[in-house]
Amino acid sequence: MNKRIISPPWLIALLLAAPVGVGLAGAILPAFGYLPALGGDTVSLQPFRDLLNEPGIGTSVALSVASGLLTTFVSVVGVAIFLAAFFGTRTFRLARQSLAPLLAVPHAAAAFGLLFLIAPSGLVFRLAAFALGFDRPPDLLIVGDPFALSMMAALVAKEMPFLLLVAFAALPQADAEQRMRLARSLGYGRIAGFVLAVWPSVYRQIRLPIVAVAAFASSVVDVALILGPSTPAPLAVRLLGWMGDPDLAMRFQASAGAMLQLGATLFVIAVWLAGERAMGWTCRCLAHTGRRFAEDRVARDLAAVPVALSGAAVFLGLAMLLMWSVSGFWGFPDLLPRSFDLTTWRRALAGASGPLWTTFVVALAAALLALILVIALLEGHRRRFPAARGGEVRLPSTIAGLLYLPLIVPQISFVFGLQVLILAVGLTPSIPLLIAVHLVFVAPYAALALADPWFALDPRYERVAASLGRSRMSVFARVRLPMLTAPVLTALAIGLAVSVGQYLPTVLVGAGRLPTITTEAVALASGGNRRIIGAYALLQTLLPFLAFAASGLVPILLWRHRRGMRAG
Repeated sequence: MNKRIISPPWLIALLLAAPVGVGLAGAILPAFGYLPALGGDTVSLQPFRDLLNEPGIGTSVALSVASGLLTTFVSVVGVAIFLAAFFGTRTFRLARQSLAPLLAVPHAAAAFGLLFLIAPSGLVFRLAAFALGFDRPPDLLIVGDPFALSMMAALVAKEMPFLLLVAFAALPQADAEQRMRLARSLGYGRIAGFVLAVWPSVYRQIRLPIVAVAAFASSVVDVALILGPSTPAPLAVRLLGWMGDPDLAMRFQASAGAMLQLGATLFVIAVWLAGERAMGWTCRCLAHTGRRFAEDRVARDLAAVPVALSGAAVFLGLAMLLMWSVSGFWGFPDLLPRSFDLTTWRRALAGASGPLWTTFVVALAAALLALILVIALLEGHRRRFPAARGGEVRLPSTIAGLLYLPLIVPQISFVFGLQVLILAVGLTPSIPLLIAVHLVFVAPYAALALADPWFALDPRYERVAASLGRSRMSVFARVRLPMLTAPVLTALAIGLAVSVGQYLPTVLVGAGRLPTITTEAVALASGGNRRIIGAYALLQTLLPFLAFAASGLVPILLWRHRRGMRAG
C-alpha cells in the first residue's frame, strides 16, 4: 500500500469517518429487512412498503426538504448582502465583535428563546397588546405551525451568525479590500461590486459550512421537537419516535426511514449545488450587461435587517429565558413579572446536577480528544509538505471530505445504525461510549476552527528555533503551540459547545440512561413550564459560554506582558 495512504493524517481521517460508514451499514441492512437479532433473516423491501404507507410521510419529507433549502437560502443571502453593504465599515467591525458569543448558544436554547418571543403569549404579542390594547393572547398557531416556519426561523437565527463568522475568516484570503477598490474605480456600487468581485471567492471558501448547514437543517431533531409541527412532524422527528417504539419490529421501518432521510438530505444538497451553478451563471450575465448599480443607498440600509433580526432574536431570547427563570406570576399582557424569586433555580439545580456533570465530563473529554486528533492531523500534513510551508497550505480534498463527512450525512441516518450495531455486539450505554460518539461530531468543527490559523503561522519562527539547536518536539511545544494559544483554545471551546448541544446521539446511544442537560431541556418542552424550561436552557448555555470566555481570557492573562501574543 502506498505510504501516503497509511500516513497519520489519513489514519486519523479514516478513524473519524469510520463511524459514519459503519452506522450507515447498520441502518441499510435492517432497511432491507435483514437483522437476524429481530428475526429478519431475508432481504426484503417490506420496510420501505410500510414506510410509504405511513400517513403523511410525503408531507414529512417535504417539510425536511423545505427546511434544508429555505433555511440555507435565507442564511446565505442574509450574510452576502450584509457583507456587501457593510464590509470595512464600523457596523462590520461591531458585528464581528458582537456576534461571536452567539456560537456559545446551543440550538435548543436558541429555539426556546425564540419560543418565548413569538408564542401568542410571548414578548412580541405582549408589546403588541401594550400598543393596541388587547388583553388576551391571539388565537394563532405560531409555534408548531404546519409549514414549520417558526422552526426555520430559529434555524436561521442560529445559522446566520455562524455563516457570517465563517465568512469573516474567509475575507482576508479573498483580497476583499483590493477587489472592492477596483470595483469602485469602475463605477460599481458597494453591493454590486462586492457581489460580483468578492463574494464568489468568499463563497468558494465557505461552501463546506454552507452544505453542512443545509444537511443539518434538513434533518434537525431538537429544534423540530421544540418549534416544529407535529401533525405530521418533519421526517427526522418521526424517525426518532419509530426508533424508540416498544415494538421492536418498528426498527425495520425506522431503518428504511433513515435511508429516506439520507436521500432527502442528499436531494437538498444536490438542489443547492445546482442552484449555486445557476446563480453563478446569473451573476456572470449580470456582469456582462455593464450595469453598475451605483445608486444602492436604500438596499444598503435594508441589508442589515436579516443579521440584526437574527442576532436580536437570540439575545432577546436569552433575556426572556432569564426573565422566566426568575419570575413569579407573569400574566398576559404584563411586560414584566409581578414578582421575582429564585425558587425555580433551586429546583432546577437540585435536579440538574447529575445531567450537568455528565454534560461537562463528556463535552470536555470529547473536545480534548478531538483537539489532540485534529492537531496531530494538521501537523502531520504540514510536516509532509515542508516546501509548501511558506505558501497557502490546505488539507487535501479527500482527507477533508473524510473529516467533514459527519457534517454532511444526516445524524439520524447513521447514528441509528450505530445504535443497532452497539446493541448487536452487546455493548451497554456508558460515558466512554458517549464520548466516542460525540467525538465524531466535535472533531470536524475543531478542524474548521483550527486549520487556517495552524497553516497560516509564519514558518520562519520555527526555523529560527531549529537553527538554535532545538529539537522538532521542542520547537512544536515551545514555539508553535504558545503562538497558537488563542486559536487552539477557541477550537477547544467550539468543540465543547458542539458536544453540549448534541441531542440525537445522546438520546440514541445513551438509551435514556445518560441524560445530559440538553436531553433534559428538550424533554421539558412538552411540559410547558416556562420557568423550568428557562432555567434548563440557560444551564445548557452556561458551559459553552464559560468555555468561550476562558478561550478569550486565558491568552490575555498568559501573555499579559506580550501584546503580540495576546492578539494571536
